[in-house]
Amino acid sequence: MMTPQITPTASSRTVRFADFPTLTAALDFAATGETGVNLYSLRGELVEALPYAKLREQALDLARRLLATGARPGDSVGLIADTDADFVRAFFACQYAGLVPAPLPLPAPLGGREAYVEQIARMLGSAHARLLIGPNGMKDWVAEIAARTALDFAGVLADLPEAAGHALPEVTPDNTCYLQFSSGSTRFPTGVLVTHRALMANAVAITRDGLKVLPTDRAVSWLPLYHDMGLIGFLLSPMTSQMSVDLLPTGAFVRRPLLWLDLITKNGGTISYSPTFGFELCARRAEVASIEHLDLKNWRSAGLGGDMIRTGPLKAFSERFAAVGFSDTAYVASYGMAEATLALSMAPLGGGLKVERLDVERLEQHEAVVTDDADRSRDFARNGPALPGHELEVRDENGAVLPERGIGRIYARGPSLMREYFEQPEETARVLSADGWLDTGDLGFLIDGEIVITGRGKDLIILNGRNIWPQDLEWTAEAEVEGLRSGDVAAFSVPGDGEEAVVVLVQARGGDSGTRTALVEKITGVLRLRHQVETQVQLVGAHALPQTSSGKLSRSKARAAYLAGAYAERV
Repeated sequence: MMTPQITPTASSRTVRFADFPTLTAALDFAATGETGVNLYSLRGELVEALPYAKLREQALDLARRLLATGARPGDSVGLIADTDADFVRAFFACQYAGLVPAPLPLPAPLGGREAYVEQIARMLGSAHARLLIGPNGMKDWVAEIAARTALDFAGVLADLPEAAGHALPEVTPDNTCYLQFSSGSTRFPTGVLVTHRALMANAVAITRDGLKVLPTDRAVSWLPLYHDMGLIGFLLSPMTSQMSVDLLPTGAFVRRPLLWLDLITKNGGTISYSPTFGFELCARRAEVASIEHLDLKNWRSAGLGGDMIRTGPLKAFSERFAAVGFSDTAYVASYGMAEATLALSMAPLGGGLKVERLDVERLEQHEAVVTDDADRSRDFARNGPALPGHELEVRDENGAVLPERGIGRIYARGPSLMREYFEQPEETARVLSADGWLDTGDLGFLIDGEIVITGRGKDLIILNGRNIWPQDLEWTAEAEVEGLRSGDVAAFSVPGDGEEAVVVLVQARGGDSGTRTALVEKITGVLRLRHQVETQVQLVGAHALPQTSSGKLSRSKARAAYLAGAYAERV
């Protein structure tokens, strides 16, 4: 068996920066060059090199086979997003067939099979999927999921029927390109509907305006392909600018973080992104591992996204890897979300991380006041100005636009925004106004035209790049721990030692110390088992958790009270 050879970095064709009407038109053009996608194993070995020309040929064939299942253009297709060539082929086959791929997560490393099967079945139902395609190693899992859902086809690519002369539909800019599950509850999955027009607008903004892609650029990523930063940032956007990309499975990075930097070194990678924790893991591993073989001098865009940016770990990374060519000027802070396809803002290239050191006490009063007092300050990264064609505003609770350094809720508008939340008109209307402004749910302020994120107006918990919906933790505890009732549990994150910590407040009704200790241990164990999350469980008195005027749990008030010490003595 011949050893595959990676696709070249440079193409003989002149680079076009995503100036195509559709994703299929972009692949048609990329296929005229020599670049492509390279897939690696858990051990960091090249498994398959897939030039865009070959990808297009295979995707066209698979598109007809997908339609041979009885699927019709516009139908949704669930794709379990393993980092392998079959997922890439299936995703683009859906594009040519006019089908709507909905990337689905892989099982959590310590998660139970039953919980995963239930989760995927729920997501398929939310997407109204007619087909489910999974990786070869999960064929039995796919069959188990299919037994719980109404599907026309479930299997692996090899199981698809042979094409029967099906004509492929015309793909237009306003067709749905894909369905991206946002950072919402797994109990009530929210699908973000993105058109070809929105995707291509974001790809132009990312490649031409943000990263200013060069013919010599090469992308490297370990990010999961079911997440917008992995899918759009390091599969779709590179292809739209004909860039070769090297994809390492997320599991490989988790086991051996330095494989990421090995791949950048070996293939001359110039563009690669990660949440803060990815840089932190590498810096920690480098304390005991040799890094002399690494060469990071070509890494010109070390992008940051996916969670709140923490400056301490990034400083540690740049100091540790300066000896092998890494420059802290390569850091590129970014801000975005699935509802905006991916990116809304990017910091200027070559400037590194620019930080606002703010007074924490004044911050809690929604005032962005700079301080030099280390004991009462916290650093926040500037995430750059809005990308061309896009707008960002910060508004107060009454909807009035705030001046610079006024902290409020961030709103965005531009050609990259989603069309809607799939089949959820009320939720769509709640966040997307008639004149095109998206309520991001995030808090921050503008300074010199650059956006600074100070917190999450949404309840979303982000832990080591994972998006955790607090309702999932609350519902699990209330459902599985005897004696707890609906509304007894509040989950949220707080600043911890180097990373966010997850706090779970639980209303307890009496009991001796032994009983209460056992309750804390039971809740901690259930959440660890079901969600792979370590939590700080604290019991509070009956009726101690704050409610909104409509009688709903107010996590924001519970979090504020916790940070203020209001629950310190509650029993």
